[in-house]
Amino acid sequence: MRKAERLFQLITLLRGRRLAITANRLAEMLEVSDRTIYRDIQALILSGVPIEGEAGVGYLLDTKFELPPLMFTSEELLALLVGSKMVQSWADNSLAKGASSAVDKITAILPDKLKKESEHSTFVIPDYFRDVKKVELSHEVREAISNNYLLVIEYSDAKEAVSKRTIEPLGLVFWGAKWTVVAYCCLRHDYREFRLDRIIQCKTVNEKFELTEIKNLQHYLRLMEEKEKGYFR
Repeated sequence: MRKAERLFQLITLLRGRRLAITANRLAEMLEVSDRTIYRDIQALILSGVPIEGEAGVGYLLDTKFELPPLMFTSEELLALLVGSKMVQSWADNSLAKGASSAVDKITAILPDKLKKESEHSTFVIPDYFRDVKKVELSHEVREAISNNYLLVIEYSDAKEAVSKRTIEPLGLVFWGAKWTVVAYCCLRHDYREFRLDRIIQCKTVNEKFELTEIKNLQHYLRLMEEKEKGYFR
């Protein structure tokens, strides 16, 4: 986490608290050292943020302190909240944590009217069927995509036939209920989609692949768009 992000999050954690919170607790929540919290608190105080307290006792933010409000309309706010809830319910743990943190930052500086609206949202995105194993698999696939690493997967198709594939993962696509990884299949020498819930095992190979003009996610999406248009001619 960059320092600017951490300082903003510190203010978010201190806002609205009636009781002081210790540096040790803040350090646990932000996953940094106590010493880092001491330095960050000092930096905020020097920049004019009215924080009271001291090391070993705890810190408290003046309740009159206000950050400039974000200019969200009700519809914009609803879109952000619904989107974040979808990420929290359907994405991997790392993205879910990021979505939760983003919502905390946004709601912390909202005007009272919009804050009340956010607290009474009628949209519910349940996570009852969230498969922890598949969630972690999603994270591994996402990391491989980001770093251009090969994946070796054991895959069960619609007919429950199991095969082992080496793939070059290009992107993750969410189809409303299922995630699929778009990849270049080294066995078929062509693009393929693999549903995450049908991947039995997955292993990242410490070997990188290269993207080309005719082997990347955007190229695949263009081909799919052209194919879809052909269906409706």
